[in-house]
Amino acid sequence: MSDLPPGWKAEWSDEHRQYYFINEASGTTQWEPPMVSVPASEAPIGDPGQEAPQPQAHGKRRQYATGQSQAYTGTAETAPQWTDPSAGYQQPGGQLFTPGFSGDTSMQQQQQQAAPYYAGQADFGQQGAPVAQLGQQFGQMNLQGNNRPVVNMPINLIGTPLNVAELEGPPPEIFLPPNVSLSQTNQGNADPSYMRSTINAVPTTHSLLNKSKIPFTLVLTPHRSLQEGDEAVPVITDGVIARCRRCRSYINPYVTFIDGGNRWRCILCNMPNDVPQLFDWDQERNQSADRWSRLELNYSCVEFVAGVEYMSRPPQPPVYVFLLDVSHAAVQSGMLATAVRTIADSLDRLPNKEDRTKIAIICVDVALHFFAFTPGTSEYTMLVVSDLDDVFLPKPTDILVNLTEAKAGVEALLEKIPDLFAESHAVGSALGPALQAAYKMTTPIGCKIIVLTASLPTLGPGALKNREDPKLLGTAKESSLLRDANSFYKSFAIDCSRSHISVDMFLFSASYTDVATLNTLPHYTSGQTYYYPAFSAARSEDALKFAHEFGKVLETPIGFEGLVRVRASKGLRMSSFHGNFFVSSSDLLSMPSIPQDQSYSIEVEIEDDIKGTHVVFQTASLHTNCEGERRIRVITLALPTTTNISQIYASADQVAIATFLASKAVERSISHKLEDARDAVTNKVGDILNAYRSSMTAGGASAQLSVPENLKFLPLLCLGLIKHVGLRQSSQIPPDLRAYAQALLSTLPSQQLIPYIHPNLYALHTMPPEAGTIGENGRLILPGVLPASSEFLERHGLYLIEDGQTMFLWVGRDAVPQLIMDVFELPTYADLRGGKGTIPLLENPFSQRVNAVIAKVREMRRGVYRPYLFIVKEDGEPALRSWALSALIQDRADSSPSYAQYLTKLKEKVNSSS
Repeated sequence: MSDLPPGWKAEWSDEHRQYYFINEASGTTQWEPPMVSVPASEAPIGDPGQEAPQPQAHGKRRQYATGQSQAYTGTAETAPQWTDPSAGYQQPGGQLFTPGFSGDTSMQQQQQQAAPYYAGQADFGQQGAPVAQLGQQFGQMNLQGNNRPVVNMPINLIGTPLNVAELEGPPPEIFLPPNVSLSQTNQGNADPSYMRSTINAVPTTHSLLNKSKIPFTLVLTPHRSLQEGDEAVPVITDGVIARCRRCRSYINPYVTFIDGGNRWRCILCNMPNDVPQLFDWDQERNQSADRWSRLELNYSCVEFVAGVEYMSRPPQPPVYVFLLDVSHAAVQSGMLATAVRTIADSLDRLPNKEDRTKIAIICVDVALHFFAFTPGTSEYTMLVVSDLDDVFLPKPTDILVNLTEAKAGVEALLEKIPDLFAESHAVGSALGPALQAAYKMTTPIGCKIIVLTASLPTLGPGALKNREDPKLLGTAKESSLLRDANSFYKSFAIDCSRSHISVDMFLFSASYTDVATLNTLPHYTSGQTYYYPAFSAARSEDALKFAHEFGKVLETPIGFEGLVRVRASKGLRMSSFHGNFFVSSSDLLSMPSIPQDQSYSIEVEIEDDIKGTHVVFQTASLHTNCEGERRIRVITLALPTTTNISQIYASADQVAIATFLASKAVERSISHKLEDARDAVTNKVGDILNAYRSSMTAGGASAQLSVPENLKFLPLLCLGLIKHVGLRQSSQIPPDLRAYAQALLSTLPSQQLIPYIHPNLYALHTMPPEAGTIGENGRLILPGVLPASSEFLERHGLYLIEDGQTMFLWVGRDAVPQLIMDVFELPTYADLRGGKGTIPLLENPFSQRVNAVIAKVREMRRGVYRPYLFIVKEDGEPALRSWALSALIQDRADSSPSYAQYLTKLKEKVNSSS
C-alpha cells in the first residue's frame, strides 16, 4: 500500500478480508484505492458505474406494486408463499458496501426478529444492529478497550431505498475515553429514552459546532413510564446525598475520588468535595458498606429520597379538582355522562396512599355549581354561584374534601350528575370564573385542575369569541389563529405555576373550541391537552377512546411541586427551553406537576472552549411523589469531546434532531408564519447536508446527495414534519385540529413523535405466518414495515397505516370475498362500510392475528393514547380516503412534494451553495 496518494492510509478489515482507505484530513472512507488524479470526494462508492436500485414499484403514482400476495388474491392455485413484505424494496448486497455492514437478507430477518427500540425492549440502549453502529473514526476514543476504528461510509440518498424498519434502531453509540466511568453495571450513561443529545461527540469550540450546522440540543423525558421489560429507576433511601459545594451537582459515575478516597472531584466544575460520613456505611445493617456498589456510582438515572432540607413546606396531599361542563352541548354529546362514569370507576385507582388525597367537583354552564359533602355519609349539597365577575367560594369547608372520608358522597354525586343536568338548555360556559374558583380553593396547597368542556368559554373573565375564519386558512394570516386570543389564560397560568397548580384540558366540541388559546393553560403549568373533535358517546369508539385515556390520566402517578434544572460541564450553557413548563429563572423550570411521558428540548450553547476529553450533563428533577415523599431524580449523560468534524457527523442522532426541530417549527409557526416554519425545517436540513458536503468532500456540484449513515432518515423525517397536519400547507385544516397537532408535536417523546410524523405501513394480507403470534421472547411479532408510499399498495390488499394517534385499515377494491369474510364477517367488498369503527374477533386464525396486530400497535408505545381505527375502502368516501393517503408521506400530495422530489430540492439547494 505504498502507492497511496499523500494524505491517505489503508486499514485492514478482518470482517470483510480486504483493505479500506481513509482520507486522514477529512476522515472519509472508501473501499476502492484512491487515485492521484481523482479527488477523494469523487471516488466511487461500491461497484463503479452501478447505481443504487430503484424501489420495485410502478412508476405511475396510483398504480400498485405487483409483489407476491397470499391466497387472498383469489388467483393462487397453491398454498400462499409467505415472504417478508420488505423483500421487494430491500437493497441488494454490493450497494454501498461498508465495513461492519453487509447488504444481505439478514436485515430482513432482523426486521422480523429484533424487538423495536421504540417499544421499550429489555435490551434497550445496548448495542444494536450493525448498520446502527457505524460512525466516523473516533481518534483516541476507546470502545470497551478495543481501539479498532469505527467507520461510517457516506451514502447517496438519490435513488437509494431505505429500510424504514431501521428507524427503530438505537442512536449512535457513545464512545467515551477508557476508565471514565466508575460504573460496574454497564449503566454509566442514562438510557436515551430519559435523556439524549442531538450529537454524541461534542465539539470543543463554538466555531466547530457552527461549522457542522447540527443543532446542539438535549431531548429529555425525565419521567417516562415503564413498559414490560423496562428496569425501574433505582431508589436511594439512606438519605445520604453527596452534592458539589460549588455547582450543586450530584455525585455520579463520572466523578473521581482523591485524597485516599476521602474526597471526590466534581466532574462538572472540578471542585474537590468531602465524601459524606455515612457514604460508606450500611445504615440498615449498621456495618461498613462497599462504596463501589452504591447505586449513584453505578447508574446514571437514580432517584434520591430527600430530607426536610429539600422541602419549603411539609409535603402536600394530592389534590384533584374537576371542572365539568354541564351545558347543553356537553349533555347531548354524552361527554358529561362518560366523564362522571370514568371518574367514578377511577376513584379507587387515584393515587391515595395513606388516605391523603383530596377532591372537589365544580359543574360549569352559565353559572358555577359547587358541591359540599358531609364526611362519612352519602349526602351532598349543591351550591350555585351566578356572580361571574367576582367569584367567591359559597362555603369555606366541605367543598374540597378528603376522598376517603367523603367517598360515599362523591360516588352518589357522580351517579346523580347526569340526571341533575339532563334537561339543561344552557348555552355558553363560564370556564374562566370556574378556574378562578378552583384557584382560590387550592392556592395554599396546590392541585391538579382537570377541565372537561364541550363549549367555547363565553362568559366572565377569559371569555372567547369564535374567530374561525375559513378565508384565513392556507394564507399567511392563518398563524394568527394559532396564537392565544386572550391574555387572561397566560397570566392565570403563571399564577397557577407559582402556586403549584397544574391544569389538564379535555376538549370536546363539534364546533370551534379555540384549542390554541385553551392550550395556554397546560403549556405553562406542565399539563397536557386532549382533544376529541365531534365527540359523541353514542359512538362506542368515541366513548371507549375517551374513557381509556381519561382513566389512564387519573390513575397515573404524578409528581407535585416540581423543579427541574440541567447542569453541564464548564464551557456549556443551557440557552433555550422548549416544552410545557414555566421558566422561573434563567435555568430553573417550574412544573406544578411532573407528568409522565412528556418531552422537553433544551438548546446548549458552547460559551468557552472545552479542554477535557469529555463533558457531562446532569438533569435534576425535584418533586413530591403521590406518597408524600420528596424525591430527586438525577439523570446523567457523559459525552466525549472532539476536534474532528467527521466525528460530529458520525455521532449525530437523527431522532433527537427531528424531535427538536418539531418543537422549533411549532414555535416559529406561531411567532411568524406556517410557511416560515416549513422553510426553516427544510433550510436546516439543507444547511446540514451542505456543511457535510463542504467539510467531508471536495465540494462542487454533484448528482449525489451524500449523508452519513446515521443521518440517512433525517430528510425523510423532516419531510414528514412539514407534511404533518400541524404544519402542512392546506386551506382545509380546521384551526382547532392544527393547534392540537402542534401541542402534540411540542410534547410527545421521541418514541411517540417519530411515528406521528413518519406513519408506519403494514401489509396484513401478506404478513408471515408468525406475525400476529407470540414469539419465543413472549412478545407479539409484528409484520415488517413498508415505506409510507402508495406505490406499495396492492389493489387486493389489506393494510394497516398508523401514526400513534390514528389507525387506518385500508382495504383494496379488489379484495377477494374470502379476505372480507375472514376479517369483517361480510360476504363481499361491496357490503363493507367505511368509517370509524372496530373489526370483529372471529373464529379463524387470520382474524385473530389481525386483531392481535392492531391491539399490539395500540399499546406498544408509552403514553395514555388509544388510537381510533378507521376502515378505509379504496373507492370509499373521498375525504376519509384522502386523509388516510396523507399519512403516506413519501407520496406527492397537493402542493407538498414526494420524497424523491424533496431530495431533489435538497440536492439543488446543496449544489447552489457549493
